[in-house]
Amino acid sequence: MEPAAEGDAEMMLGTPDPELAATMGFSGFGKKARTFDLEAMFEQTRRTAVERSRKVLEAREREKEDQTEKEFRIPYSDSSASASGATAATSTLSERETACSESEDSSDEELIGPSVQSQSSAKGTAEDTDDDDDEFIGPPLPPGFKDSDDDHDNDDTEEEDNNPVKKIPDSHEITLQHGTKTVSALGLDPSGARLITGGYDYDVKFWDFAGMDASLQAFRSLQPCECHQIKSLQYSSTGDVILVVSGNSQAKVLDRDGFPVMECIKGDQYIVDMTNTKGHTAMLNSGCWHPKIKEEFLTCSNDGTVRMWDVNNEKKHKSVFKPRSAQGKRVIPTTCTYSRDGKLIAAGCQDGSIQIWDRNMSVHTKFHCRQAHASGTDPSCLTFSYDGTVLASRGGDDTLKIWDIRQFKKPLNSADGLPSFFPMTDCCFSPDDKILVTGTSVKKGGGSGKLIFFYRDTFQKLYEIEVTDASVVRCLWHPKLNQIMVGTGNGLAKVYYDPVKSQRGAKLCVVKTKRKERQAETLTQDYIITRRGGRVGTHGVTLSSYIVKNIALDKTDDSNPREAILRHAKEAEENPYWVAPAYAKTQPKTVFAEVEPEDDETDKPEWKKRKI
Repeated sequence: MEPAAEGDAEMMLGTPDPELAATMGFSGFGKKARTFDLEAMFEQTRRTAVERSRKVLEAREREKEDQTEKEFRIPYSDSSASASGATAATSTLSERETACSESEDSSDEELIGPSVQSQSSAKGTAEDTDDDDDEFIGPPLPPGFKDSDDDHDNDDTEEEDNNPVKKIPDSHEITLQHGTKTVSALGLDPSGARLITGGYDYDVKFWDFAGMDASLQAFRSLQPCECHQIKSLQYSSTGDVILVVSGNSQAKVLDRDGFPVMECIKGDQYIVDMTNTKGHTAMLNSGCWHPKIKEEFLTCSNDGTVRMWDVNNEKKHKSVFKPRSAQGKRVIPTTCTYSRDGKLIAAGCQDGSIQIWDRNMSVHTKFHCRQAHASGTDPSCLTFSYDGTVLASRGGDDTLKIWDIRQFKKPLNSADGLPSFFPMTDCCFSPDDKILVTGTSVKKGGGSGKLIFFYRDTFQKLYEIEVTDASVVRCLWHPKLNQIMVGTGNGLAKVYYDPVKSQRGAKLCVVKTKRKERQAETLTQDYIITRRGGRVGTHGVTLSSYIVKNIALDKTDDSNPREAILRHAKEAEENPYWVAPAYAKTQPKTVFAEVEPEDDETDKPEWKKRKI
């Protein structure tokens, strides 16, 4: 910079130029900026915070001393005022100033900043909230003092933890009459508002807990698959559509009210490689929805395949999984399911094996166990626990087993002696994942079908419920309602619940009284009214006036029909009318019944006065 320019700059910084000030519009142009000593400011702020924190601690100590001397706690207005003042003062500190003060003197053992006060104020806010909820007036209770209600609740919780039987909601039950044949399918929507049942009688019935009264009647019944037994029913994860799997080769999807949404295509049975067909070619065995993807579902069939479908594409499956035996031959999957996260697909097969694939890898299995159940006994159910770590399997060999899929060669636990006569006998986990439940089958006259509960960890028998004098086929423990639905072999669907532990569901309908039947309004006589020549003008301007006029002028003969016929007998005898001349010669002579004289004929009805 040149010397002249430097002089001009110094002049601008030292004294303001009046011409420049007039040009710019303000007079403070050219003054030096004010400087601040940040370190002194931080130090002053730190000392203020320390002093006020010390005052707060002293006030709290005084409160504790007074609390120990007196039986009940007395609020200290002075200390509260000082505490609130300290809170208001310390809250004005910015985060940057607090951070700087802490970094400046980290070795200081004294309390610095509003951390202690913020904790105490937060604690006070929580206590105030609790007091407002409980409508408690006055200062909070001393530490260590517990309310009797809290103690009672804690005791109940501990008792339930020590005795898991009390978690089973079986104190009350309702019975829904599906029909007379086996209830082979149950489905409950995610909210628990609607139940659907399907059976060997081909019917699917819809039950609305909120709309039913104590008569417990289904609001809709239909046969979506004509004369095919229903194998499986399940609501999607959103509850807006229902998957129907029956004894034919085409699964159907219905909406909540039972109207069809889509039907899977049937494959070509003459193609050897089932991968090249667009759909199943043999009877279906089972099916289920994807737990995360609401449009995707799974089906398995006697054609030896497990197929994945999309609701929006009914013309072709998404992918095909083909279970194989140890020799590489085709085996029939009898049940299939998704894992809880939807990443794995599991199938139980007729050779007793359980095979699991990655959802995106359909060629080779990810896990498999060849001798999971006895060969040829058709595993009836596979279900994953809610935590997704174990898999439970119900076998046709009268066993219930639980597996860790990471060590899939040997079951963690097993229970036998559980008869199963149906290819869809269920097993399911409790909402807290600690109990496993399944049903047992019985022959006719052989006792009662039971629900049997096991500890998940030890597989020790925990509890059992005698349901009815028929097999227990389906069971479903809804996690939100905490109610157990059961389908039986004699056409019943039972719902077990507890008035305290269960929510909504069956509790909504049992409290409603039965509706009175409406008396149908009937006319004493039916009228058939026709318009002559399509015109009503001669008998009234409108159809309603025509009907009223004709009903008013009705001249119906209510006399004895026999007398009405005999009234024309004399005229018919004198002037007979013959359809053809031959009838005039062959017409028989009419003989009418004669009335026999009796003592008292006035009191007898007309039909007793004449005898043929």
